[in-house]
Amino acid sequence: MDYTRIFLCIAIMALVTYLPRMLPLAIFRKKIHNTFLQSFLHYVPYAVLAAMTFPEILYSTGNLISGLVGLAVAAVLAFFHRGLLTVAIGASASVFITEQIMHLVLG
Repeated sequence: MDYTRIFLCIAIMALVTYLPRMLPLAIFRKKIHNTFLQSFLHYVPYAVLAAMTFPEILYSTGNLISGLVGLAVAAVLAFFHRGLLTVAIGASASVFITEQIMHLVLG
């Protein structure tokens, strides 16, 4: 086993992970007064999280219909300010029920 290659891969992964966290601290030493830039930096984590999770929500069950039902239930529960656990359980239950109904109907 080539341990040099493994350590090199780990070092590169550590660098790639560390740089995006370190660079803003090194570049922006003063407080940012630009409101557009402040709002942009505020919403970036939410946008990245949504971009990573949204496709998986729709295709995690292997059936687009049950994924859409789960997404709709989660969106409605979140709109009415329900807690994270309630939203997760409600969406999971709706996907399960939809899958069961589709299995009974479609055979």
